[in-house]
Formats: sequence, C-alpha cells, structure tokens
Amino acid sequence: MMKLDGAISPENTLFVLLCFEGPDVYSTAGGLGTRVSELSEALATQGYTTHLIYIGDPYKPSIEHRIDGRLILKRWSQWVSRYYPNGVYDGEEQKLYDYNESVPYHIFSEIVRPAVTEGKTVVILGEDWHTAEVMCRTSDLLHWFGVRQKVLMLWNLNSLMSLNRIDWGRLNFVTTLCTVSKYMKHKMWELNVNPLVIPNGIPARHLNPVDPEIVQRLRHIARQGNPKRLFLFKIGRFDPDKRWIMAIEAVARLKESGHPVTLFVRGGIEPHGADVFRHAYQRGLHIQDVVAQRPTLQQCLDTIEQAGPADVYNLRFFLPEEFVRATYAAADATLANSGHEPFGLVALEVMAAQGIAVTGSTGEDYAIPFQNAIVTESDDPDEIVGYLLYLQRHPEHQEKLRVASQYTARQFLWDRVIENMVSKLEFLARKQNIVLTSADTLDAIADAPVSAAVANEVGTVAKDSDSKQSSAV
Repeated sequence: MMKLDGAISPENTLFVLLCFEGPDVYSTAGGLGTRVSELSEALATQGYTTHLIYIGDPYKPSIEHRIDGRLILKRWSQWVSRYYPNGVYDGEEQKLYDYNESVPYHIFSEIVRPAVTEGKTVVILGEDWHTAEVMCRTSDLLHWFGVRQKVLMLWNLNSLMSLNRIDWGRLNFVTTLCTVSKYMKHKMWELNVNPLVIPNGIPARHLNPVDPEIVQRLRHIARQGNPKRLFLFKIGRFDPDKRWIMAIEAVARLKESGHPVTLFVRGGIEPHGADVFRHAYQRGLHIQDVVAQRPTLQQCLDTIEQAGPADVYNLRFFLPEEFVRATYAAADATLANSGHEPFGLVALEVMAAQGIAVTGSTGEDYAIPFQNAIVTESDDPDEIVGYLLYLQRHPEHQEKLRVASQYTARQFLWDRVIENMVSKLEFLARKQNIVLTSADTLDAIADAPVSAAVANEVGTVAKDSDSKQSSAV
C-alpha cells in the first residue's frame, strides 16, 4: 500500500513553464520575461526540477541546464527565429504556429511520460494568450494517452492583450485559470470565468541594501545645487496606460508653482514616447537626452552628471539593475501611476529598495495609501502634485513610508509566492484525485522493476508520439 503525505515537494513534483518570453535578451520584451525567468529560478532553487520552454535566442544552445541541472531552459522554435532577428515577437505568428504544433508532443514524451513512470506529478503552467492553444492541445494529447489525470495544468493571465483569440470555454475546461491580482480576477469575471489569484513576486536580491554613497551622489546630481529640488523617476514602456502624460503634466505644474523638479525617464521605443516628449516641450520643460552604450553603474552617474542641467533627463540606454535600484532609493518618488496595471511589479521593486512608489489603483493589491505607498485614485495630475508636496512638508512621513514599503516587499518574495502557489496546487490535486507520493514510496518505485504492462504502454506511446512528431515536422 502506498505511503502518502499529501504534500507537494521537490521529490514528487516537477514543473513545466510555457511562455513566449524568457531569460534571453532576445526573448525579453517586458515584465513577462522577468516573471518567468525569476519564477523558474526560484522553483529550481527550492529544489524543483523546472523546464522553461520559450522562444529563445536562435544562436544559443537549444537546451541549457542551470542551478545544478534543476532548471532546464528549452529554447523553442530556433529554426524560425533565425529568420526573425529582432526579438521574440518578430515573426510572432510563425513562431506561434511552430510552438503549438511541436511543444505538446515534447511535453508528453520527454517530460510527462517518464515522470508518471517514476510516480511523480507534473505541473504545467502556461503564461498569457500565446500559450492558450498549446495548453489545450497538450491536455488533449495527455488525455489521449491516459495520463491527463496525473498532471496539473494551470494557465495564468498577466495582461489583457489578444483575449479575443482565446477559446475560453475550451481553456477553462482543460486548465485551472489563474491571474496575478484581484483586479485582474474581476476583469476576467467579465469573460464568465473565475480564476485563482497567485501574485507576482520579486527575487530576494532586491532586498539587498543599496549603497548609501551612490544614493547620495544621485541626489546630488538630481538636486542641481538646490536641496529643495524634487527628484522623481519613471520607468516603463511608452504606453498610454502608464499615464506618462499625467506624470509630465504633474512635473510641469510643480515647476510652475515654484517647486523645481528633476525627472529621470526611461521609456521604450513605442510611438507614444513622441507624444510624451512633445507635451514636455510644449509645457516648457527642459529635456536632456542622455546616451550611453551598456554603461556600468559609475558610467551611468558620470554620463548623467556631464549632461548638464535639465528638468527631464531622457535616459536612452540600458539601465543596469544596480543603477535602477539606487535610483528607486534616491528619488523622492517613483511614478508608477498606471491607469491599468495587472500587478505592478515596478512599484513592488521600488518598495524593496526602500523607495516611495506612486501607484495607480488597479492591480497593486499590496499598496496601502500613505502606509506603504502613495496611491492615485484619478488621472488628475494635481493629485500627484498634492501628494508630493505633502510629503515634502512631512519628511518624517517619508521615512515611515520607506520602512513600511520594504516590509511589504518582503511578503512578495518568490519563495513566499511559491508557498501560496503550492497550497493551491495541493487543493487542485485533491480535486483531481492525484496521489502525492512520499519520498519513501518514490524510492521504492525507482528500485522496483518496471511491470510488463507499464513497459508495453511506454513502448506503444513512444512509437505513436514519434510518428506524430515526424508528421508535424
């Protein structure tokens, strides 16, 4: 009789993460790449064997092992990506077709089949609309070969893009739907589905102390000789949802009212950037472009300092993580004032660095107004102006916010998020009547000879799977 402990553990469970984005520079276009990279690393660090299947750099190894072999990066559709050198979403439809056609067979034959033979449970987690179809096809294939009931399948929504391309009835039937905040859960209610909420997280390194000397130098540069000059930071894609115009207008109104401001800006290559800087120019703000080639932290500081006085510094170069974290800590506030934010990862990273985040009021479930963050309830620039001037008059409140913000960030380390996820997986396993075997039982299964029935099933499945893969190619 099997010995059961009813708990998911690295000994009895492995993970498969499906996503278009991933850890390669080629594969990262936004927060999704950061999410799956850090989640997969955190799972592997906790001891779970984790496969991340993503649209990878076409000139890197197709399979790469990290973290003592527990994190297995699988760069998919490389033969397609060689025709599309401009990143993960270049040739998107062609890559999507190849991904949908080939990933399900790989998951079954190379991951699920050996795991089931060893008595282990497989958790498959798909991310965003690109993986909706492949999750459905994978479920169908696993059902065909009689192992679907031994696999937990979850699909997670991070954004509202291309939801019209999803067959919600089918996806909801074959997977457990998840999302990253209560705000997104309510958005999905409009689609007649009710997802579980598993929030995003941050890596523990984001809590490392920021060098106080770097913080002081940044403040010295930004103040431009005026100790009362406000220092603000905004980073993100140039998307209207990020309320860039609201932020620029707030800076202009502060300046007009006799409160000079320095704003560091790091945007993307999106067309909305032209609207943002046009508005800044029309409002009389002095803009200084700052250009560098993959600078170090010190080179970032030197380059900005040499740029000369300005109201807005447009940082047109890749920002090293240590520079970003130092800027979060040094700034009087980081403007993460989005009108639509599924989770708000930037604001949480600000809080981890003991910075002060100005958030919107959508997916930032962790933000409590004037307790650990500044929360805007409208798109009125005067709301930002009023809150910043209040903080300037009450420096003691600033320090309370900084301390409380980092305490909040600790609650969202990936290790804690994974605890949350595992508790939900155990609930789903009970619903699905999945037997979570103990380590002792797994050792017995590994030592026992394979029965004739199992051997016959594996051989038949392998033959069928190989023939289907050949026809797909």
